[in-house]
Amino acid sequence: MTTHHLAIDLGAESGRLMLGTLNEGLLSLKEVHRFPTGATRAGESLHWDMRRLFNEVREGLAIAGRMGLPIRSVSTDSWGVDYLLYGPDGTLLEPTFHYRDPRTARGVSSAHGRAAWPEIFAESGIQFMPLNTLYQLAAEDPGRLKAASQLLMIGDGFNHFLSGVAKAEVTLASTSMLYNPRTREWSKLLLERLILPERLFPEIVPAGTRLGPLRPELAKACGLSGVEVVASCSHDTGAAVAGVPAEGEGWGYLSSGTWSLMGLERPEPILSDTARELNFTNEIGLGNTVRLLKNISGLWLMQECRRSWIAAGLEGDYGALARLAEAAPPFVSLIQPADPCFLAPDGMPERIAAYCRAHGQPSPDGIGPMLRCIFESLALLYRRTRDQLEEITGTPIKRLHIVGGGSQNALLNQFTADALQIPVLAGPVEATAAGNLLTQAYALGLLPSIAAMRSVVRQSFELRRFEPGPAPAWDSAYARFRALG
Repeated sequence: MTTHHLAIDLGAESGRLMLGTLNEGLLSLKEVHRFPTGATRAGESLHWDMRRLFNEVREGLAIAGRMGLPIRSVSTDSWGVDYLLYGPDGTLLEPTFHYRDPRTARGVSSAHGRAAWPEIFAESGIQFMPLNTLYQLAAEDPGRLKAASQLLMIGDGFNHFLSGVAKAEVTLASTSMLYNPRTREWSKLLLERLILPERLFPEIVPAGTRLGPLRPELAKACGLSGVEVVASCSHDTGAAVAGVPAEGEGWGYLSSGTWSLMGLERPEPILSDTARELNFTNEIGLGNTVRLLKNISGLWLMQECRRSWIAAGLEGDYGALARLAEAAPPFVSLIQPADPCFLAPDGMPERIAAYCRAHGQPSPDGIGPMLRCIFESLALLYRRTRDQLEEITGTPIKRLHIVGGGSQNALLNQFTADALQIPVLAGPVEATAAGNLLTQAYALGLLPSIAAMRSVVRQSFELRRFEPGPAPAWDSAYARFRALG
């Protein structure tokens, strides 16, 4: 039996609608519609233009409707932590803040005045990042919260737009720092401490929950019928991990995009002091597994540099950039990609150069050396994160699956294999869309298990293997990297 499904995949830089066709154990993908997401500036503030994004999704559904296929289901995945507020009449309360909005610093101070950081981690299991939902809500105008009747995370908000049903899917709820992974419900303690009204937070449902049919008026306008809305894995990393083509034991994953998310799949959360001190997070995955991971800097550094170079009229093709990086001399300068100085947009090449000078290193001289500095530093950050995962769990990682857009970066993949001294398996690029689509099929009873989903991924997509090269130069570079802090 051939079935067709739609994944709405919303990322920090772009969104797209993907058509997935499942036929005899193989999944094929087709991009239906792509559109930019990105932040909208309002003075010093950063927002999401949600009305435009809803319209882009509507346009994508209309394009899918014109294809004339019997589409069975649709689901949305998105980045975590950001949220929508709705008024009593169901209208969206503007603005929807972007996680890089500077108000988060105020939120951290306010939240920690009401609940100590160790207590927050013990209750939520979520790593400290100023952009977390808890800190954003602590920075909210109390009057706006009082006026709101409901809060939905981004992916859940789009599923609500599709179905009219407002639920909090667990993989996305777990990114908020307001979910308790042991009780598997919203943290009453943190809601009380932060003075957040319980009425805002909807019922939490498992990944793979069937929400109901596409809203009739939307179905009619887009030429779609018989489409069911599913809350698959509403968090994009949850969907990406569901789409990792792994089998057996001893594997870790790296979802590589604007952010890098590196971790292990576990049966239970780890809420130890060591996990807290090393800033690891416990997010929920498909089947109530726990994604023990660290959310670390990723291709954001390269993306921001590239944006600056294009604005200056320089070369911006990814293939050409990779060749320049490969030709540059190794290990001239290193940075700590997780340093807060690299969090904000704009002026990234200048900030990297300033960081290198401040740490007694040469400023990267040109595009190739700058990118080589970024890629080597990211690979070394991955090595440190792998070492920390093994320390926390006592479990050796014998191979690493890299999925997402970064899996196409062969140079960074090879650097990662070299730095970690383990094999790296790269692909699929579209792990998030695949995980979203296959979770829909699983929810509809078309696939019997998560293992069967991952088998479909292995059969459907080509994986590229990278073997580690000589270790000594990387060991020396790692010692330098660790000294950066």
